[in-house]
Formats: sequence, C-alpha cells, structure tokens
Amino acid sequence: MPHRKNFRVYFLLTLLLVFALVILLREHRPSILRPDLHLNAYVSTSDGSLTVVDLASLRVINKIPVGPAISDLREHAKRPEIWGVSSAGGYVFVLNTRTSQLIAKISVGPGPLSLDFSATGNRVYTTSSGSDQLIAIDTASRSILGRARTGSEPVQARITPDQRTILVVNRRSSSLTIHDAATLQPRIVVEVIPQPDEVAIVPDSSIAFVMSRSQSRLSVVDLRRGVLLTNLQLAGRPTQMLMKPDGGELYVISPEAHVLEVINTWTHEVGDTMLIGSAPASAILTEDASEMYVADRAAGWVFPVDIFNRRIGKPINVGAAPNAIRFELPQSVAKPTMLLVVNESSGDLAVLRLRTDSLITLIPVGSTPQRLAVKLF
Repeated sequence: MPHRKNFRVYFLLTLLLVFALVILLREHRPSILRPDLHLNAYVSTSDGSLTVVDLASLRVINKIPVGPAISDLREHAKRPEIWGVSSAGGYVFVLNTRTSQLIAKISVGPGPLSLDFSATGNRVYTTSSGSDQLIAIDTASRSILGRARTGSEPVQARITPDQRTILVVNRRSSSLTIHDAATLQPRIVVEVIPQPDEVAIVPDSSIAFVMSRSQSRLSVVDLRRGVLLTNLQLAGRPTQMLMKPDGGELYVISPEAHVLEVINTWTHEVGDTMLIGSAPASAILTEDASEMYVADRAAGWVFPVDIFNRRIGKPINVGAAPNAIRFELPQSVAKPTMLLVVNESSGDLAVLRLRTDSLITLIPVGSTPQRLAVKLF
C-alpha cells in the first residue's frame, strides 16, 4: 500500500514538473500568435545577409543574402515586407517575409544610407549621398517617383508628421534642406552644426532637432520660418535621439559623457541629466514614455530607466557590444513582452523578458550583426 501511494506522489510530481517546463518554455511566446501568424526578427550581418529568427521558437530559421553594407532595415506597416538599404550596392531592397524571397532591388545611386516611409506606407524616401539627391519610391510598384537636388552628402531623409515636408540632413554642407513632400523640390536651406547625422521632429511638425555624432551640440530649427533658433550645448557627443510621443521631451544619449540628457522641446533647454553606465549608445522608449531601455556598449549591459521618476534600474547582462535594440511587437499591436538586443562583438541576439527584466537566451546570428527589424505577418 505505501508503495502505491509513493507511486501516485511521484507520478503527480512528474506531471507538475512537465507542466512547469512547458509553461517556462512557452512563457516568451506572444499571446497574440495564432497558428497562421508568424513573428520573426531580421538581423543584418557583415557578409551582406539577413539572419531570420523565429521569435516563437527562439531559433534561427533562415539566412538570406541581400547585399553588401546593409545600413538600414525597416518594416512595411501594411505589407509582409522588410525594406532595406545596401549602401555599397547603391540600392534599396525589398524582402517578402512570407516567402523569404528578395523581390526587388531598386537602384537609387551611390551611398544610400537610410529609409523613411510616409504615414500611408505608399511612399518611401531615401537619399544618395554620392550624387546629392533625394529619392521618392512608390512602394506598390517599387518604381522611382522622383528625384531632387539636396545639399552636399545627404545622409538622412525624414518626412514630417503632417506629411507636408521632407527634411534632408546634409553632412558635408552642414545643412538641413526643407523639401516639399509633393514635389520633392527644396524650399529652404538652413545651416546647422558641422557634419550633421540625424534629425528628430516634434509631433506638430514645427521644430526639428539636428544632431552630429562629431559635435557636442544640437541644432534647433524652426520649420515654419525656416531658421536656426539655437545650438544647444550637450555634455558630450551624442549617438541617438529619442522623441517623447507627446513631443514634450527629447532624450539624447552620449557614450563619452556616460549620460542620458533630457531636453525640454518647448524652452529648448537641457533639463535633467542622468548618469548611465560606461558608454550608453542606443535606447528604446515605451509607447507611454514611462520606461526606457538603454544599451551600454562598453559594459555589455542594458539598463531599465524609469522615465517618470528618473530612476535607473539594475543592469541586465546581454552580450558584447550591444547595439540595435527593439521590442518584439509593435506597440500599436500589443504590449511587448520581450526586448531584443543585437550584440555586435559577440555575434548574437539577446532576448530579454520584460516582466522580470531578465535574459531569456542568446541566439547566435552571425558575424558583426548591426541592424534589426521585426515583422508580424
């Protein structure tokens, strides 16, 4: 009789352990996924390929050659497509995520570096830094709609939230050109800080902030009048800007100063400054702007930051030289449960559980990964 009771106890314990293991293995799986839905991460590597990671099973499922020197990756919001840029190849490419096939290579000229979609997704904008041109592409036909002259060495094109204007950052001529979105023609040229790299725009399309990774200053441009308002002094040279969704604050990351600086977009003044790690280089902000995750490239950590209370959480060890950072789901679709971090030196993708701010796993993806896109389809 005691043996029978022991057997039942062992059986129940084994059953509980199996259930617990299943729960642990499936805890990372997004609840919105159905059998006909897929959620993949696409990571660029130095051999000109995209490594495809299934985020339900957390494993590599494909490797797709797309072209040399991949400088940008973007998800099309309404199609099962990933769009990217081969700066060395001089083209924009389109990947069909359902078939994992490269379906287009659109030649745009030497040195394209980045992409930006219109709000409807029917157009995408890029630049040719080698031919000083702004290019508009029809996303349905994948044909070039028009070209326009820019300043010298355009490195980024961004459409304003009101969809009326395209801003082009010109590195060599140290200028911001303001173009008409309908015709692409330049309206105004504004001189900004030397060697600008990136622009951030407030939601009402009235003000733009222009940063340079070689300067510890930030240019503030009035877009309605087309004039430079001021050059803000920063604690150090920045690597990234993040605009708060309501436009009230701009967050600037500086590795050399080890800080996250908060800029008031109404007064154009630097407010709070938070010391974060050894070399904070990239970050991502939640949709409600309550929390930010900052990757420390030197230490191999990710720091959770409470934006409301200006508090920095415990670091999470993720890998060597973390760079690109994304949530696994668009925040417009569902609340994310995982954070994805590309580790450039260790060649892997770190997957973090947001509920506990802990590392789930590291997935090898290839040599020197840099860019990251995530697509639900």
